Amino acid sequence: METIRNKVLTGVTGEYYVAAELSRRGYLASITLRNTKGVDVLCSNRDASKSVGIQVKAKTGMGRSWILSEKGENYYADNLFYVFVNISEDSDAHPTFSVVPSKVVADHIRKSHAAWLKGAKRDGSARKDTAMRQFADPEEKYLNRWDLLGLDS
Repeated sequence: METIRNKVLTGVTGEYYVAAELSRRGYLASITLRNTKGVDVLCSNRDASKSVGIQVKAKTGMGRSWILSEKGENYYADNLFYVFVNISEDSDAHPTFSVVPSKVVADHIRKSHAAWLKGAKRDGSARKDTAMRQFADPEEKYLNRWDLLGLDS
């Protein structure tokens, strides 16, 4: 079996893991069509009185940072969340999930990118802007924070 998944399969795997975990927790979860922009999973409580959209970012490995694009700086709403999925290369291991409000992600990547730009390269020259952004949760503040979805209250 191939141990390194390609990016498309990793992304799809992450979406199914998120939908499965939400279903296991008693929510109604549906993966959107591939051409749906910005929302990979729609989720509601059992009586459909509350719902959220979820953007899934999946990667192989257990590091606590994920790459996003600059679009994430302005892509947020009260009912939009990111679920960052770490998929172990050990096929018997369970994935880990970090559930983060989109506003938190937007603020974090905007501020951290601005700070990165103010720094210099190793040779002392100025850094050039890039469309890549990075979200990190090294303290695991958002690990398994499904409660932040607000679907139980």
